[in-house]
Amino acid sequence: MPKRLLFVDDEALVLAGLRRALHCMRNEWEMRFVGGGAEALQALDQEPFDAIVSDMRMPLMDGAQLLERVKERHCDMVRIVLSGQSEKEAVLRSIAPAHQFLSKPCDVQELKARLAQAFAMRDLLRNPSLAAIVSRLRSIPSLPTLYNELSAALASENTSIAEIEQIISRDVAMAAKILQLANSAFLGARGHVSSLSHALSLIGAEIIRSLMLSIHVFSQFDRHSHAAAYIPALWDHSMAVAWLARRIAASETGAKAVQEESFTTGLLHDVGKIVLLAEMPEEYRRVMERVGGGERSYRDLETDFVGCTHDQIGAYLMAIWGLPESIVHAVGSHHAAAGAGDPQFSPLTAVCFADFIASAADSSPLNHDLEPDAHPFELPAFSAKEPVWRTFHDEYLLARAG
Repeated sequence: MPKRLLFVDDEALVLAGLRRALHCMRNEWEMRFVGGGAEALQALDQEPFDAIVSDMRMPLMDGAQLLERVKERHCDMVRIVLSGQSEKEAVLRSIAPAHQFLSKPCDVQELKARLAQAFAMRDLLRNPSLAAIVSRLRSIPSLPTLYNELSAALASENTSIAEIEQIISRDVAMAAKILQLANSAFLGARGHVSSLSHALSLIGAEIIRSLMLSIHVFSQFDRHSHAAAYIPALWDHSMAVAWLARRIAASETGAKAVQEESFTTGLLHDVGKIVLLAEMPEEYRRVMERVGGGERSYRDLETDFVGCTHDQIGAYLMAIWGLPESIVHAVGSHHAAAGAGDPQFSPLTAVCFADFIASAADSSPLNHDLEPDAHPFELPAFSAKEPVWRTFHDEYLLARAG
């Protein structure tokens, strides 16, 4: 079934150019082009759309205001802003309601690739209500202690980017949001950014300070939620997998980029659990209460009680936020032992094995999500590596205890 897209721009020549450039997509997309925010909202009230692509600078209602209203009234849509490089202050206001940012003039191939990835993940999810939950997210909640630590650091003008990285690299939620922004065109990024340190160097301390203290893009997990008790264990596990994935990658390849992406992907691999704990705490608590009963696997319990699995939710969120395809794929496939056996070592390989090792040694039911028949070390190419890679985990546990 063709996807339905709504394009919004107050300049008739821009809309005409988009219509010509996207003519080749007419068999895959049903497209409508409108000249302003009011007309866009009217169109949305008349018929459903899968995505909206809006100019930022428009009279009466700019792109940020439009997408905020779209988020409230049609929260299941993919929301994309088109902006010029001179509009950083305006674009910062759109960070909460927009999923992705593309530069003007619009790169048609880039738009096609990003929308294709988002639609593919949403189709995989096959749950409209959960797609709506993910699509309306302003941010992923952070661990309160790290949120407060970053707030205190940014309150000082003397805080360095290295100090900011040290905090954010320990927080799943803030790391995901930083990568979303780093992969946005308005920051001038070229290519895909999958390293957290690279992302922070692109964004800079001043924008992060604005995001935290003025625009309030980051948030903290509700301490009083029924699911709050599970959060520290999830952060500990995510850090363990990130550290171990980077250590495994370092032992297998000298490529710094692979090591950094392995760390990033390891940190984000269970991001879907955070979304479910934050947005569906009662349902997810029922999953936790039944883990280990032996009757149903972890992922079967997730499907029973929330309608999908955490890896599907995580991959969809990373896709609509525009993160690199390699990270989206790894987040969605980190439980697939077959993925760990790819002929060429990749961050997915590192994360599959790191998650297997760390989960097996974890006492929290939240992290007991291994498939009963999934044992990646049974793959011939990796059977001899198990003793060595397990010592890496021992190193991590000793370093953390010390």
